[in-house]
Amino acid sequence: MRMTTITDWDGETARKSGWRTIRRVAPYLWPEGQAWVKWRVVLALAALFLAKVVAVGTPFFYKAAVDALAGEAVDPVLMLAVGAVGLTVAYGVARLMTVGFQQLRDVIFARVGQRALRQLALETFRHIHALSLRYHITRKTGGLSRIIERGVKGVEFLLRFLLFSIGPLILELAMIAVVLAVVFDLRYLAVVVGTIAIYIWFTFTVTEWRVKIRKEMNDQDTDANQKAIDSLLNFETVKYFGAEGREADRYDSAMAGYERAALKTSYSLAFLNFGQSLLITSGLVVVMVMAALGVQAGTLTVGDFVMVNAYMIQITMPLNFLGTVYREIRQALVDMGEMFDLLEQPAEVRDRPGAPAVEVNGGRVELDGIAFGYDDARPVLKGVSIGVGAGETVAIVGPSGSGKSTIGRLLFRFYDVSGGALRIDGQDVRDVTQDSLHQAIGVVPQDTVLFNDTIFYNIAYGRPEATRDEIEAAARAAKIHDFIAALPEGYDTQVGERGLKLSGGEKQRVGIARTLLKNPPILLLDEATSALDTETERDIQDELKAMGEGRTVITIAHRLSTVVDADRIVVLENGEVVEEGCHEALLSRAGRYAAMWRRQAAEREEAA
Repeated sequence: MRMTTITDWDGETARKSGWRTIRRVAPYLWPEGQAWVKWRVVLALAALFLAKVVAVGTPFFYKAAVDALAGEAVDPVLMLAVGAVGLTVAYGVARLMTVGFQQLRDVIFARVGQRALRQLALETFRHIHALSLRYHITRKTGGLSRIIERGVKGVEFLLRFLLFSIGPLILELAMIAVVLAVVFDLRYLAVVVGTIAIYIWFTFTVTEWRVKIRKEMNDQDTDANQKAIDSLLNFETVKYFGAEGREADRYDSAMAGYERAALKTSYSLAFLNFGQSLLITSGLVVVMVMAALGVQAGTLTVGDFVMVNAYMIQITMPLNFLGTVYREIRQALVDMGEMFDLLEQPAEVRDRPGAPAVEVNGGRVELDGIAFGYDDARPVLKGVSIGVGAGETVAIVGPSGSGKSTIGRLLFRFYDVSGGALRIDGQDVRDVTQDSLHQAIGVVPQDTVLFNDTIFYNIAYGRPEATRDEIEAAARAAKIHDFIAALPEGYDTQVGERGLKLSGGEKQRVGIARTLLKNPPILLLDEATSALDTETERDIQDELKAMGEGRTVITIAHRLSTVVDADRIVVLENGEVVEEGCHEALLSRAGRYAAMWRRQAAEREEAA
């Protein structure tokens, strides 16, 4: 399944994606059943409105103070009450109130924005875990982390935009336009409106062009990050093949593409900023010249001149803000669009509505005519039927590609069968909840992967609510307690990323302890010792055998020597069951199993 991404950045596609993102984010501003969020939004808007009203009235104090100092006619009541110095102080207080109301708005709204960011991050995290194994096999970890990181960061900004940008900006410009038309005349209003219209057209046009460049830069950044993480995750392989230089060249090539796109972004930003400054400055100069002519003609006062200047500067600030915000909005829409594409990826395997939890009475597992293929053109299993009785140990063997591990993935319901049915105690795994199914099955894989945390944490992962005594008992049963106790930090020892500080056998024992702590009624051993040396494998086999007592055990194995004690052995070949029976019975048939046994025995003798 291919992940959908935004690739066609023509205007129509960008607009559709942008509106989709806004529709997804908007409900976080007015959520159902959460009155405190709505109250905060209302109070933030009230603080914003007061800030705009004070901001528009501030230049009047400036004008009055200048006129008083210049000896121009000033309202005598106002002059008598506060004087020129008082008017200057009032101007400063008004400016301070504007900033104060803006900061109060941000303080009130901060919790709303952070709540939305947290909820969306959690939703994304849960959704990624709900996606199918097919998706995770094909994903690029580095690119995925970048998409999430950039998308979540855009949440709060976009919410602020929806609430505090366009509407308040229009309100402020409208109030200033009314003042200019009433206090001065319509010519001033015409110049200001014309300047704003040209500025907005220029900003939006250039920004749309820059979005394409920024999208290219994001793609290059994602590619470089993916290559870096992929290389670091495969550190040992890189070392084995002496490929440090090759990996560096590969990473540098991706960074070179990012550098080119970043330079285009910087150059286009410089062009945008200069163009915006040219337009605003031109409008400012025209209005100031008109005011200067009015002062010379005696129709305006010096205070009027400075008030016009103050209003033009006041217009400049939100317009510059509009340019910046629009650029950031478009970038946020790109980043969040990619994240919402991820959120819209459907989960391939889902619980049916009202599905009950699986009830395991004995643990009988039944594969009834199972058919499955990772793609339609290449079937892997072709009508496989296997019965595993409660408490029975059944081994599934066969050459590579025969479908052994696929059976384990179907049992855990990483995929759904395309034909037949897979049942546990008569219950089809498609009819029960995945959570209960996962709790009922314990898995010891070929290579146990540990979290980059302590040994205690990794064992306790099997059952987080377990006590320390229970965790240590599981470690003793897995024959690893003594090794842990001898470490300087004991159970608090950090295992490193993917458990690299432990040997293969030690990691497997931690994995066994983790599964023992989980205490599942059904156990799946997926080539659990094939990555170990012969001596370690022999030791681990004893723990695995003890672990399987009283449980239904399905062992998927390549080395036949590890399954000779199984109650029954099923031989798969080309997705079909070709033989079935105990070890001795299969050898006596001199069929496919016997041939595999002879070949592996010869390989062991040759190795010895």
